[in-house]
Formats: sequence, structure tokens, C-alpha cells
Amino acid sequence: VQLVESGGGLVQAGGSLRLSCAASGCTFSITAMGWHRQAAGKQREYVAHIISGSEITNYADSVKGRFTISRDSASNTMYLQMNSLKPEDTAVYYCSAQRPTPPYDYWGQGTQVTVSS
Repeated sequence: VQLVESGGGLVQAGGSLRLSCAASGCTFSITAMGWHRQAAGKQREYVAHIISGSEITNYADSVKGRFTISRDSASNTMYLQMNSLKPEDTAVYYCSAQRPTPPYDYWGQGTQVTVSS
């Protein structure tokens, strides 16, 4: 499975961005996809995930109510709509996909999001 993120960039505080993650390869083996982020000098942290089929979603408290994760199964593309962005949202955002059997996590190369104050 290959994951390619896009949509990052520079935005002012209060603005919006939409990240995309295009999956290719053996995507039938994937049961969940998600987003993590890593700010400079900090550990990578969980942002949100979505479970395939059921479309159940979950969010980190820090983004709940501002970010929305979604997935287009037809195109194997996942999205992260980010609204009301804050400077503390500045980070490299990584797309991930989980394969349960055998267990394996796939990662994209990351896309930079910078929010100016």
C-alpha cells in the first residue's frame, strides 16, 4: 500500500485547509486510516482516524469540533478538513493506514501545515 498526502500549505489563524491522502496498491487489506502530526521538536501525535466500512471516526480532543475526517472508498482517498486553524496546529501531517492481518501500519511521506498568527 502506498500513501501520498497533499494539500498542506501556509494559512493564517482561523483559516481552513483540506488535506488529501491517496491510497494505492493492496487497499483491500486496509481496515482503518488516520492522520497523525508531528510538530518540530515534538513527538508524533494522533489526530483522527476512520474505520473502513462502518465509517466510524474518532478525534483527538485538541482537534474535535474543528477537524473532520472522511473517506471516498471509490477513489481510495481520505481527507482531513481542517477549520478554525490555530498556530499550534502547525506540524507535518502524516497519513496512515492499518492492515490487521498480519498487522502492519503504512505511512505517507507527510505534508507541511503552517498556521501563522
